[in-house]
Amino acid sequence: MNSKEDKVVLEQLDEKQQQAILEKFDRESVTRINMSKSVTYFVAFVAIFYSLFHLFITFNPLPELIQRAAHVAIGLALIFLLYPARQASSRQHISLLDWFLALLSIFSFLYLWKEYQSIMTTRGGIPNTLDIAFAIMSVVLVIEATRRVMGWMLPILSLIFLTYTFISHFDWLPDRLITRPYTISDIFGHMYLKTEGLYSSAIGASVTFIFLFILFGAFLAKSGMGKLFNDLAMALAGHKQGGPAKVAVISSGFMGSINGTAVANVVGTGSFTIPLMKKIGYHKNFAGAVEASASVGGQILPPVMGASAFIMAETTGVSYGTIALAALLPALLYYLGVMAQVHFRAGKDDLKGVPKADLPKVKEVLKERGHLLIPILALVFFLFQNIPVSYAAVYTIVLTIFVAALRKSTRMGVKDILDALVDGAKQSLSVMAACAVVGIIIGVVSLTSFGSVMTSSIMSLGAGSLFLTLFLTMIASMILGMGLPSIPAYIITATMAAPALANFDIPVLVAHMFVFYFGLFANITPPVALAAFAGAGIAGGDPMRTGFQALKLSLAGFIVPFLFVYNPAMLMIDTTNVAVNAREFAFPAWTTIVSITVTSVIGILALGSAVEGYFKTYLNWFWRIFLGVGALCMIIPETITDIVGIIMVIIAITVNIITAKRKANPSLSS
Repeated sequence: MNSKEDKVVLEQLDEKQQQAILEKFDRESVTRINMSKSVTYFVAFVAIFYSLFHLFITFNPLPELIQRAAHVAIGLALIFLLYPARQASSRQHISLLDWFLALLSIFSFLYLWKEYQSIMTTRGGIPNTLDIAFAIMSVVLVIEATRRVMGWMLPILSLIFLTYTFISHFDWLPDRLITRPYTISDIFGHMYLKTEGLYSSAIGASVTFIFLFILFGAFLAKSGMGKLFNDLAMALAGHKQGGPAKVAVISSGFMGSINGTAVANVVGTGSFTIPLMKKIGYHKNFAGAVEASASVGGQILPPVMGASAFIMAETTGVSYGTIALAALLPALLYYLGVMAQVHFRAGKDDLKGVPKADLPKVKEVLKERGHLLIPILALVFFLFQNIPVSYAAVYTIVLTIFVAALRKSTRMGVKDILDALVDGAKQSLSVMAACAVVGIIIGVVSLTSFGSVMTSSIMSLGAGSLFLTLFLTMIASMILGMGLPSIPAYIITATMAAPALANFDIPVLVAHMFVFYFGLFANITPPVALAAFAGAGIAGGDPMRTGFQALKLSLAGFIVPFLFVYNPAMLMIDTTNVAVNAREFAFPAWTTIVSITVTSVIGILALGSAVEGYFKTYLNWFWRIFLGVGALCMIIPETITDIVGIIMVIIAITVNIITAKRKANPSLSS
């Protein structure tokens, strides 16, 4: 290794620094450490059992309610064993209270398992006193576990909704919110004995799909997939203009699609890319923002989309293949927009890449670790062959173990496999807790009329205008998703905001993709922009300025959802001959796809140039506005706007190129 490479290594954050930043911005990273060996082994045993349980029920499913209750109960027990009640609490010892709460979590499942046949047959789902006692206990355990893993936001939101069921019949409430009185039996029986509360479709997706893909990600991580993505991105883009920033975009996009955790992705890849960006001259706020924008965007990028695609499939009834295909073009446009701004900023500030001599070679990277791409390619193949999603996940986990064994540098021993089973179980806990506590919100919405109230309120404020309704839905989605991970953010926005769009004959998939985007981008939208704040923490920048810079970099992500609502062909689906709520869609003509792709790509590139105020040379305010308007016209998928847009873009770019040539060679202007 030469001296320059040594310097790059030394500038990376060590594990302690990464963990400190994670714990500051990501509550789920604050776990117990340095426990006694016996306790550590016991927790690892429970985690391994949790992972093996999910692999077993994939091929030997239990009754739906029992399966979901077991998923929640074991997960809750692990949370109470791994997460202290307060950040200031001892992180080396498990208190007696936490052992007791872990046992209660298991009892909540064992009771339901024992009484299942009686509940379903003899009592017809009508709860008795003991049922209600266990229901209340389970709700309290879920709320407390979620607070430990994710902080107060989701628990408070769930408590507000739960409180509403007790006061919804009071006549001092607005007329729209008044319902019939609900008894404790009504409320908690609904939450515990049915699949519409704690054990809702959100937990159904968690136990059936999400856990397995998190486990898949854990096995990929153990095989060295993260190093493959980093090295490959460095080899492909590290030497380009502003190379390290482009490396951050590429590697974070790949990793974000698989792990689905924006903050963890920022810290994991940003600890390497952000110091490199700062080294070549990017401002610290910009460097942190690039990593945040790229990490958040991974969750809209197929094939895995941070597991959100599977929640969407469960919620909408649309097949995974259709969702992945629909998400592809908007996701690529988003990343193209980020990459364009990175490129033009580098040109404006004359920022060079890393010398090729200091970078790995593509051929060498692929020779050493390229085989690790096989499981991802196999996953895509399995899913598009309509193999059940859960089966596909298990097949790729097994395939990862065998493929990794092809080379010594990636081979996993028994310890690595056991560690992956433990890591997968631990990484799934935040999603499980979020889906369970969101189940309380879903339960309240299904029990009362709150969902229809939210829908009618958005409609009333929208005053019959599609654009205004979209704008209000965007605001509602961003508020509901503020400070939340992508999965609970999507579940809440899909429940509360998406139905408002159905009244405008917007297909169900399009409506859900719209709210998914804006619930997701709440992670980089100040004042609560956790991914951007984590990026600022690594870069040493200002959190709010980094957040606003990330917002600017993600501009395409705020424009594209409006465009695919007005023209669903951007999602590569043809809805002209199907009902609004149809679950399957036709494929549009290839000429339509090519036209939309070409004009959108040119428009996104032009928009990036206008935002940064640079193409071949600086753009003054007039040409920035002129080029920006032309870019927007090209992004809008209409023939007339495309023609107007391409003319404006050609004029602006031509003038800029001529100006650049005159600056480079003053004799041309004389």
